[in-house]
Amino acid sequence: MTDGIHRRGLRFLRGRRPVLVRLAGWSVLETGQTFLIGYAPARALDAGFLRGRPEVGLGWLGVAGIGVVLGAYGTARVYAAVAALVEPLRDRLVERVVGRGVREGDHRALSGLTQQTEIARDTFAGLVMVSRSFVFTAVGALVGLFSLAPPLLLVVVPPLAAGVALFAATLRPLARRQEAFLVADEALAGHLGTVCPGLRDVTAAGAEERVAADTAVRVDAEERAARSLARWSTLRVASLAIGGQLPIVLLLATTPWLLRHDVTPGALLGALAYVTQSLLPALTNLVHGLGTSGSRLTVVLRRLTAQGTDHSHGTGGAHRAPSAESAAVPGSPDNTTPAPAFSLSSLTFAYGPHSAPVIDGLDLALPAGSHLAVVGPSGIGKSTLTALVAGLLEPGHGTIQVCGWPVPGVETSARRVLIPQEAYVHTGTLAENLAYLRPDPVPEAELLEAADAVGLTPLLERLGGPAAEVDPAALSAGERQLVALTRAYLSYAPLALLDEATCHLDARAEERAERAFARRPGGTLVVVAHRISSALRAHRILVMDGPRTAYGTHEELMRDSAPYRELVAGRPSQPALPLRDADRVDAVAGAGLAGDGRHVVPHGPVGEMQAPGDLRDGRSLGGQG
Repeated sequence: MTDGIHRRGLRFLRGRRPVLVRLAGWSVLETGQTFLIGYAPARALDAGFLRGRPEVGLGWLGVAGIGVVLGAYGTARVYAAVAALVEPLRDRLVERVVGRGVREGDHRALSGLTQQTEIARDTFAGLVMVSRSFVFTAVGALVGLFSLAPPLLLVVVPPLAAGVALFAATLRPLARRQEAFLVADEALAGHLGTVCPGLRDVTAAGAEERVAADTAVRVDAEERAARSLARWSTLRVASLAIGGQLPIVLLLATTPWLLRHDVTPGALLGALAYVTQSLLPALTNLVHGLGTSGSRLTVVLRRLTAQGTDHSHGTGGAHRAPSAESAAVPGSPDNTTPAPAFSLSSLTFAYGPHSAPVIDGLDLALPAGSHLAVVGPSGIGKSTLTALVAGLLEPGHGTIQVCGWPVPGVETSARRVLIPQEAYVHTGTLAENLAYLRPDPVPEAELLEAADAVGLTPLLERLGGPAAEVDPAALSAGERQLVALTRAYLSYAPLALLDEATCHLDARAEERAERAFARRPGGTLVVVAHRISSALRAHRILVMDGPRTAYGTHEELMRDSAPYRELVAGRPSQPALPLRDADRVDAVAGAGLAGDGRHVVPHGPVGEMQAPGDLRDGRSLGGQG
C-alpha cells in the first residue's frame, strides 16, 4: 500500500512540472542569500576590516543585507508556488472522499473531508518546504565554501554527507515505527473513548477485570511501539549531531591546519557562518520535518485513498463499554444439577478493619426463578448485600456463589445484572441505550415487547420511537429508571438485582416493572424494596436488621419477625432525630437499628408518588439501603 502511494505521488509530481520549475526558480534566490551569508562576511573581514579598509567591509555587509532582502522576496514567491502544487492535491483528495461517501454511504466521509484532507495538505506543504529548503541551502553553502577555500570542503562535507546518509538509511524503518505508534495510540484512544463514558456500567456489570485486561493490552502495545520508536529516534538525533554539529567542532579543531593551507581568517568565519546559520538549521528542519511528517502523511493518504472502509467503529452516538452480562448463560458449573440463583455462606462484610460488620455471618440460598424482596431500615446493608452478590465488593469472610459459580469471577458477572438507584442513560438513540447489554442486535419487535412489559412504551412513543435520539439531561429520574430497567430486562443475565431501581416511579409503574422481571423466563429477581408493597409481591422476603435479620414468606415473617411487623404496620421506632427539625431533614433509621443517626433525607416533594403503607413513615427513602 505504501509503495502504491509513493508511485501515485511521483505521477502527481510529474504532472506538475511547470509548477516545480517555477518553485525551483524562486528557490535560486534563497540559494543566493545562503551563498552571501558566508561569503560576504568573509570578504568584509579579509578585504576590508583586517586591511584597514572599513568602507570595503561595510560594503560587503551591505551586499549581505541585499541578499537577505532578495531571499525574503524569493521565499514569498516560493509559498505561492507551493500553494499551486499543494491545492490540486487537496482537490483530488476531496473529490475522492466525496465520491466514496456518495457511492458507499460512508458515514466518515465528512471527517475525511474536513480533517484528514486538511492534515494531508498541510503536511505535504511542510514536506515540500523543508526538502526544498535543505537542497537549495546545501547547494548555496557548498558553493560558498568552495569559493572561499576548497580545503574547507574536506572538513565540512564528509560529516555532512555521513549525517544525511544515516538519516536516509533510518527514514523508512523510522517511518514504519512512527506509523505503528500512531496506530497503537489511536487504538488506545478509541478504546478509552469507548470505556470511559461507561465506567459506571462497567463497575455495575463487574467487568473491571475484563476492561482492565483489554486496556492493559493496548497500553502495552503503545509502550512497545513507543520504545521501538525511541530507539530509532536516537539514530535521528545522531544523524543531526554528525551532519550539523560535528562540522563546527572539526572547523575549530583543524584551524591550524587550515591556516597553514592558505585558508584566511575571513574564510574560517564564513565557513562557520555557513554551518551554523544555514546547514545546521536546514538539516534540523529536514530531520524533524521529514522524519515526523512523512509517516503522518503516509498514514493519512493511505486512509483517504483506501478503496474499502472499515465500519467497525460504529456510527457515533452511544459509546458502548464491554458488558459482562452479554454472555450470560444460566446453569451450574457442571450443568448437571440446577444451582441456586445465588447462595451465601457465613457471609461477613465490614467497610474497615476496625468497623462493625454491616453483614455478619449471613447464610442464604435463593432458588432459581424466585422473587426476593430485601427490606430493612436505611443504612442497614441492603445495597451492600446486592453489591456483594454482584461482585462489586469482596466479603471479609464467607463465600458467595451465583448460579453455582464463585463470586467474584467472569462467569458470575455474566449471570447477573445490577440496576442501581441512579439510572445511567447515555447519549445516542433509545435503541442503543436499550441494547447496551446485548452483544447482538436486538430485533425491534423484541425491543418493543420489552418496553411494553416494563412500562416504557409511553416514553418511547413520546420520544419518537426506538431510533429517536436521547438527551439524558432532558429525562426525569423516573424516565431514566424505566430506560435502565428495560435495558436490564433485555439482557441475557438470569439474575436481576434491583437496588431501589424503582424509587422514582409511582407505585403502579413500580408494580408493573417488578412483575415483568418476575415473569422473565428462567429469571430470578431480587428487589431492594423501599415500599412494603414490593415485599408483599415477593415469594420470599429478607428482613435485614442486624441480629434480628430474618428470612421467609410474608406470613412467616408476620408471625416470627417483630421488625417486619413494624415495617408493615408503619410504626416507626423512636427516631434518632426529631422529625421535621429546623434543618428540614427527617431521620430514616430508628433508634436501636444498625446504622441509625447518619442517614437522613430531605422532606418536601422529590418528584415521585407514593402509595399508602410504605416503609416507615410513608415517604420514599431517597438514599440507598
